[in-house]
Amino acid sequence: MEKIPGWIERLLLPKLNEITGEIKALEAKIESVDNKVDVRIDSLRKEMLAKFEAVDVKFESADTKVVALDAKVESLRNEMMSKFEAVDGKIESVEDKIEGSRMEVTSRFDSLEARLPVMEKLAEFEVRLAELERKVTA
Repeated sequence: MEKIPGWIERLLLPKLNEITGEIKALEAKIESVDNKVDVRIDSLRKEMLAKFEAVDVKFESADTKVVALDAKVESLRNEMMSKFEAVDGKIESVEDKIEGSRMEVTSRFDSLEARLPVMEKLAEFEVRLAELERKVTA
């Protein structure tokens, strides 16, 4: 290697030292900025995780409420089904009573229809008897 002439060295060496100092200062600034960015990223990460956890808690709360509502709806459904069954039972009972009454009325009409010819004959006999009594008393 050739030796650099002294005048160039004297001229450039201070400039090189100055540039070296500036490079070191830039590296320090870059490291400082990098550290600040890391801190901010960590802070943002923690904040985002906290918000995600809060959202998870809200979803869990909503899920709990949905489950409770499902249970209430099922309870109401069961209660309504029970009441409908009771009403159905009462309707069947009324229908049975109506059918029983209809059968009783039908039976009475049948009985009356069977007696009607006998009553007509009895009425005829009464008319004849009245005629005979009139004839006998005349």
